[in-house]
Amino acid sequence: MSTKSIHIVCGPTAGGKSAKALELAAALDGVIINCDSMQIYDDLPILTAQPGAEERTQAPHMLYGTLHPNDPCSAGNWREMVIPVIKEVLEAGQTPIICGGTGLYIKALMEGLSPMPDIPQEVRDRVVEHYNEAGAETFYAELEARDPVMAQRFHVNHKARIIRAMEVLEATGKSLATWQELDRDGPPGHWDFVVHKVVPEREALYERCNARFEWMVDNGALEEVEAFAEKLERGKIHHNIPLAKALGFKPLRAYINGDLSREDALTTAQRETRRYAKRQMTWFRNQI
Repeated sequence: MSTKSIHIVCGPTAGGKSAKALELAAALDGVIINCDSMQIYDDLPILTAQPGAEERTQAPHMLYGTLHPNDPCSAGNWREMVIPVIKEVLEAGQTPIICGGTGLYIKALMEGLSPMPDIPQEVRDRVVEHYNEAGAETFYAELEARDPVMAQRFHVNHKARIIRAMEVLEATGKSLATWQELDRDGPPGHWDFVVHKVVPEREALYERCNARFEWMVDNGALEEVEAFAEKLERGKIHHNIPLAKALGFKPLRAYINGDLSREDALTTAQRETRRYAKRQMTWFRNQI
């Protein structure tokens, strides 16, 4: 079977990935496929920087705005969605261009994942609620007693990781370490991944983060946040969902509620975005 090239455009937020993906799509008869954990959802398209109408006329785009905010999407869920899409694009004689900054999704595609079942949302909610009630030290002590192997890998302050370890234990009855030891389900052997890392100089990236957020606010992000917050308050969208953690959502909601000035909300959101971009730069430098 002949080798098939899959291009991956990755890097920090606001770094210019979409422009690079469009450039490749024009040159390679490409289809751009989303690899961003926030852009997979069908709400907050402006705040999550989904491709606009003009970009979508330049090349086909897939897996953008695909899921309802209440639907969980792990690296495994995304991988299950993207592999059939990649196969469909290749069978049509076109070039798949995976575009996004969610590094764990990229690794799941390129390296495969251990065959671990998805964690039901009710289990996630229950574990998070218990963490909040018990506190970090008590919660960590419980994990240490039940799953010493995973506990010793983390510090008590590694909140997300110790919660994840407990979620897996609660849902499956097995340690996350046990699942991780199983053979990974990798990609087809004839797929060749061509990686394009888009990482501007730090100061230029920070300026892009600031400017893009100002653009979002001026072009509908506030209205999006207001409508989304109303759905949360009415119970149409669950609390603690990933999309409610989208960069800038909390400060803009605080501004709408009168708890922050517009200037403070914008400054806070820009700072959040810069810090996130910095963490992404470090991750991509070391992992991809």
